[in-house]
Amino acid sequence: MGALDGYADWPAFLAGAPVVSPQDPLRRALAEVLGVRQASATDVRLEREWTADGVRGRELTWWVGFGPRTRAFLLEPVAGDQASPLPGVLALHAHGGVRSTGAEQLVDTGLEPHPSATRQRARIYGGRALANDLARDGFAVLVPDAFSWASRAFDLSSPSPRLARLDAALDALHRERGEVLSTDERFDELSSLHEEVLAKAAGALGATFAGAVATDDLAALDLLASLEGVDPERLGVVGFSGGGGRALFAAALDERVSAAAIGGMMATSASLIPDYLETHSWLLHSPGLATRFDLVDIAALGQQVLVQFGERDELFPRAGMTDADAHLRRRLGARYRGTWHDAGHELTGEMQDEARAFLVQTLRAGRR
Repeated sequence: MGALDGYADWPAFLAGAPVVSPQDPLRRALAEVLGVRQASATDVRLEREWTADGVRGRELTWWVGFGPRTRAFLLEPVAGDQASPLPGVLALHAHGGVRSTGAEQLVDTGLEPHPSATRQRARIYGGRALANDLARDGFAVLVPDAFSWASRAFDLSSPSPRLARLDAALDALHRERGEVLSTDERFDELSSLHEEVLAKAAGALGATFAGAVATDDLAALDLLASLEGVDPERLGVVGFSGGGGRALFAAALDERVSAAAIGGMMATSASLIPDYLETHSWLLHSPGLATRFDLVDIAALGQQVLVQFGERDELFPRAGMTDADAHLRRRLGARYRGTWHDAGHELTGEMQDEARAFLVQTLRAGRR
């Protein structure tokens, strides 16, 4: 019983692994603030393959040096008239308060989807599997579970006394309301409570929760760039909400990322404090980050950047989104595209089509 069950080796990893050190001083400063460590995807295994609807899919697992193995999906267009090598896209799933599923939110795996993935896909992705669409566009698409999600989740079967008390209080609330939660929904609730413990542990160990997630994401990006048939000179990232934040950080930390499509995750940092602190997770509110970098500053480190705003996005103040859009237009010029959509906090089909078209154009994907 403990706060780090399933990750007993995480403290030793953080003590021994150096912080990533990009050549650019601003990128390096961001890595230091977040405490992003150098990690590699090792012992990569092919677990399963399938082909359907013009997509060849592979389920992979690997180890990054601590915690459980990562599960990911690699999708490519069915061989034939596709260009080779293919540009690569790292597709990053959302937070959404749902940890019982991760990468599968974005992937039609050829099997019956996890119930949580089905709910997430319907709730925020318009029922579509974005990664499969990108593969049909001519990309090699890698979709990993994030640190603390799905295959990378912490073992909460024996929660600490404090977490158990909070869990019992939630149970009482659900009973009072006549609500019956599934096992996955209970795990998602408990994981959301546990995130605060993870953030505390990361800080005590010289890192941040967002930095731990970025450590996993950069290891996945390294793997994608190294794959046979992938062009390491044409790499992009895409994500919505928490996945948009992950894409934001990946593009800022690794100069190999030529294009970043960021949905539902942009406003000036000042506009989020204090009224929107509880609206967002530790992925966005890393200790010390806002004193060194505005979110606009981080986005400005990208090479080609698309930011998609929802006119009715309840998780961000309209003024903060408008100011961020204006700042990025001034700072990045033609390298930036900011678009506004009649949407709440969701990645509509129209927004997905726009993000895909942006990546096709900037990374020169498609058929020959």
